[in-house]
Amino acid sequence: MTASKPRPDESTSLDSTAHLMNRISSQLASQLRLVSLDGRRRPTPPPLVVVAHGSRDPRALSTVRSLLDRVRALRPGLPVHLGHIELNAPLLPDTLAALAGEEAVLVPLLLSRGYHVKRDIPEMAAESGVRARVAKALGPHPFLVEALHDRLAEAGWAERPGTAVVLAAAGSRDPESKADTARTAALLSQRLGVEVVPAYATTAAPTVRAALTQLTARGHERIAVASYFTAPGRFATECAAEAPWITSAPLGAHPAMARLLLHRYDQSLKLPATGQEAVLASA
Repeated sequence: MTASKPRPDESTSLDSTAHLMNRISSQLASQLRLVSLDGRRRPTPPPLVVVAHGSRDPRALSTVRSLLDRVRALRPGLPVHLGHIELNAPLLPDTLAALAGEEAVLVPLLLSRGYHVKRDIPEMAAESGVRARVAKALGPHPFLVEALHDRLAEAGWAERPGTAVVLAAAGSRDPESKADTARTAALLSQRLGVEVVPAYATTAAPTVRAALTQLTARGHERIAVASYFTAPGRFATECAAEAPWITSAPLGAHPAMARLLLHRYDQSLKLPATGQEAVLASA
């Protein structure tokens, strides 16, 4: 005698019930983390404000929101907010205005040092009325190399004689930004075991096309472009168009990106917040 299969409406009902129970369990677990063993409520941690640059490409905002969802899943109970430097809502000053009088940790969703990290974000924080800590840029860091490696693998990367990589970044006039990108290129080169040359979409040299020419002249026949961008956008698209072989997707909502945002948050919590003055994390 065989067991009867549930009718379609029964299966749908079971799936809906399971989804509801999982959601309730998740919410309950999140609330329990806020309660200590003696029954007293633990202090709510300072909010994490992820500071994105902003883009006219609608895919960028969707990507950043997906990344923040990953962060929330990794750290239930941590308030996570988004603020943009320009182009997209919510703008950072508006996000901070809603947190006025609170303590918060601002983590730039930016891959290297530059004007936004050194000046724009700290100045916005200092003017906000929020007791703010401003974390350092995300890169260089091994988590970024992990994400870059995985994105290349997804694109079809295979190490063979004559392979090399161009690490395509946005570019900045700040020499420290260029140094940060060069360091990431060196770390990726160690991970892949091939030559990796940093190149830039704007402002800095070499361009992606120039880097490709240099590598070709040195005898490399298969050159990949690693997209060193946090989300899709004009620069990432233009760099990808130069690729003679494969190009990887932007870092996006890779799990290592979520872990890195929380790592910078935790680093910053070790530094004191001084009234309304933003403190730039140097750890």
